[in-house]
Amino acid sequence: MEAIQQVLTIAGSDSGGGAGIQADLKTMTVLGVYGASVITAVTAQNTLGVQDFEALSANFVTKQLESVCSDLNFKAVKTGMLANSEIIKTLVAGLNKWELPNLVVDPVMVATSGDLLLAKEAITTLREELIPLAKLITPNLNEAKILLAKDLAAELSLEELAKELYSLGAEYVLVKGGHQKQSLARDVLYDGKNLLEFKVKRIETENTHGTGCTLSAAIASYLAKGLRIEAAVKKSKSFVTEAIKAHCKVGQGKNPINHLHSQN
Repeated sequence: MEAIQQVLTIAGSDSGGGAGIQADLKTMTVLGVYGASVITAVTAQNTLGVQDFEALSANFVTKQLESVCSDLNFKAVKTGMLANSEIIKTLVAGLNKWELPNLVVDPVMVATSGDLLLAKEAITTLREELIPLAKLITPNLNEAKILLAKDLAAELSLEELAKELYSLGAEYVLVKGGHQKQSLARDVLYDGKNLLEFKVKRIETENTHGTGCTLSAAIASYLAKGLRIEAAVKKSKSFVTEAIKAHCKVGQGKNPINHLHSQN
């Protein structure tokens, strides 16, 4: 039997099933890797928004990480919702201890609904301690500005943001421009020397819940399968685009993308 590559997601649980751990594991399964998880927080949410969440203790997050890393052999890992500084610090220690490869950091701070998912004081910890360990970071436009302490209303290009973010220490930076109101959805990848643009025609829909989680999970999956970063990003963006087109109509609010589009 052919060995299956193993990927770890470290993130929060979305009770509505559209984002977080649930989106990550769906993505990994569809893309043919084995997904395992370390849960950082549990949310009470649906397509209408996040009603509440509770972060797990940093100690229990560590126990989960020790458990899976002492048994499984991960070829890539991604992070999503990390909730607070204490959790980030304990994860940094664990990532260093277990020397986990191909770290993709999705700096989740605010849900699509506008709900805050990361304590404000944890932004510095994320920026200074976790990002320097990353193979790739995948902030959207607003997350990029927050990480750089910029005014959210500031008119900054994706290229400018990518170059500034690179100084935080990640090997690659992918700034996602999907929140820009333009005819093309543009993302920019930067490696310290070269800028690579990815663009597709914008899909006019509000049913995009889970796009960020899915993109980072897909990239981690493709990296685990041996693809180079540029190819992993390209294939992942294509996967997300098709998932948006085939979104799920399951709730009364902003619905999730359809991770199973390729199975239909």
